[in-house]
Formats: sequence, C-alpha cells, structure tokens
Amino acid sequence: MLQILPRSRTPSGAAYLDRGRGGETVVLIHGVGMRIEAWAPQIERLADSFRVVAVDLPGHGLSAPLGRPPQLQNFVGWFEALLDELDLGQVNVAGHSMGALIATGIVATRPDKIRRVALLNGVHRRSVPARAAVEARADEIVTGSFDREAPLARWFSDAEKASEAYALVHELLRTVDADGYAAAYRAFATGDRIYSECWPAVRCPALFLTGDGDLNSTPDMAREMAAATPHGRAVIISGHRHMVNLTAPEEVNGVLGQWLTSGGDHDP
Repeated sequence: MLQILPRSRTPSGAAYLDRGRGGETVVLIHGVGMRIEAWAPQIERLADSFRVVAVDLPGHGLSAPLGRPPQLQNFVGWFEALLDELDLGQVNVAGHSMGALIATGIVATRPDKIRRVALLNGVHRRSVPARAAVEARADEIVTGSFDREAPLARWFSDAEKASEAYALVHELLRTVDADGYAAAYRAFATGDRIYSECWPAVRCPALFLTGDGDLNSTPDMAREMAAATPHGRAVIISGHRHMVNLTAPEEVNGVLGQWLTSGGDHDP
C-alpha cells in the first residue's frame, strides 16, 4: 500500500511537503504520472541538511488541476506562482522528467528566483521520430483509454521488476487522475524545445543527470545541455534508466549533495 507523505496546501490549491529547516531550500518537482512520494529517498536524505519542499504537479497527488491550456508555459507559470505563495525567496530547484522541463522554464524566465538548477532525466530537443511518438501517446492518453503500465517497460529493466521502486511507480501510475495525467503529458510531449535555447544564458550551477539506459532522456541530451551551460555538469549513472532517483538513490543523493554545496552565486 502506498505510504502517503503529509502535505499542506496553498490558497490556490497546490499540495506540497515542507521538511527540514537547516541550510538552503531545495524544491523538488516530479514527472508525469508521479507525485511527491516519487522523491521519498531524496526527501529523507536531503532534509537532514536542507529545507526540502516537494510539490505535487497540477492534477497529481493532492494538487488542484491546472485550469489552463496544457502547455508547458502554463505549468511554469503555475510553479512561479507557487514559489511566490510560499515566499521561499531564491531556491535550488530539481526536476525529474516533466519536472525537469518546468525547472528549465523557471530558470529561463525567472533566473533571479533560482540559485541552482538540476535536471534529472530531462528531455532536450527530441528527434523528429521521438517527437512524433510522444505526441501520438499524448493523443491516446487524452481519450482516457490508454495503457497505464506502458511506461514501466521503458523506465525499468527486467531485473528491476521485483524492486520496491517498480512497485511504487506501478502504483502511482495506476492511481493517477486521468485528466491530470493527460494535461501534464501533453505539455511534456510538446515542450522540449520551448526553453531549449536558454542554457548559454544560465549563470547558476546546473546539473544534468540521467541513466545510461534511458532511451528518451538520453545521456547525449544531458551532455549537450551541460556543454551549453557555463557552469553545467553532466552525470550519467551506469546501469539505470528513467527512474534513476529511485533505482540508484544513494548515487543520486550523493550527486545532489555535491550540487547543493557547489558555488551558488551567479556570475556578474
């Protein structure tokens, strides 16, 4: 059974977890179909040294629906409003998958709010065939008749099917609200190029992490973004796929700890 982490809600209906009071603030944004619980290993580890705020995407977990067209820009606007509602000041932001696209959008449009940015399993300028495939799935999902288990084969290896991480993600996909999932997936499918040119102008420390077996958020994408960013770093975790933060939590937590203690001052 899914262990629900305690949440609060903003006046606008966004659900969030706020844990730990020491050090800087790091905000965690999950991917399509997930919820705050998908960050459990990172919350437990990082809260020892930092203030951790994890959020449910609109229409996911306990957050209200987006209420606007399902475009990446509107998810980025939602996240900016959340930061303002919580009055967090300048934060570190780490996003996974769809959350990585939102993190890209906020550092591109409001760099004054961001001290460091981390993209875990982020997509960047998909190929034409990959774009066609993900948009076709978005069209299928919006009908309400779709295979909720289909992502599992891409996100996990056969050896991981008996793992706790697999069981958790399977449960999250099984229970996600269909409308919330469809809206987020549409933005995810169409948003990989909207802010893709931002990286040369991003002056804060930027981490790009993925698994070497992730066929959609590929190592080449991570390396390309890191190479374009003045203070970018690519980290590729061997033997893992899309849910690397759950399948290799100790490695990922170690890298995030290094990122959070790297120089966070913007260049003049």
